Amino acid sequence: MRVTRLIVGPISTNCYVVRVGDEVMVVDPGGDAGRIIGELDGAVPLYIINTHGHPDHVGANKTLAEVTGAPVLMHEDDVKLLGGTGIFGGIFDKPSEPDRFLENGDELELGDITFKVLHTPGHTPGGICLYTPGAVFVGDTLFAGSVGRTDLGGGDYNTLIDSIKNKLLSLPPDTKVLPGHGPESTIALERATNPFLGGL
Repeated sequence: MRVTRLIVGPISTNCYVVRVGDEVMVVDPGGDAGRIIGELDGAVPLYIINTHGHPDHVGANKTLAEVTGAPVLMHEDDVKLLGGTGIFGGIFDKPSEPDRFLENGDELELGDITFKVLHTPGHTPGGICLYTPGAVFVGDTLFAGSVGRTDLGGGDYNTLIDSIKNKLLSLPPDTKVLPGHGPESTIALERATNPFLGGL
């Protein structure tokens, strides 16, 4: 698996272009569709995946889907967030509706690798993470040294902590954590040093 991180959009969202052999998927195309398309180098993604529905994670969905024909996948509970602005002040266009909904336990194949969908509500009702042995794409559920904010619509702190405890901290310690903003980390490091997770 080869993962390329692109920092996109007006609030520096991590977009990941994931390649396994000749197959590719895009996680959280939050903006700068042209840069993402350029990184694809002519490849057609099998999936465009949103870890949640906030505008800074779906901002390039429409253009990317129109240009490549790739389907957009997200959890149904976040569809109501599409087109909302909130703190983002209307700087994002309304994205297209998803083509398919993801649920906890779903599996997505990319080459010879399987990604398991983990429903991790708390930052948003329909937040998801994507896990494959060795790495987990966590969106805004967990960050290096922090956790996702819960003061936006649909957020709930206790639900977020439960999601992290039950879905993420149970993963192997050496699992690489690939967040929606900021640097990567590992499950072991977050368990040991993240001030929001003390005692979990």
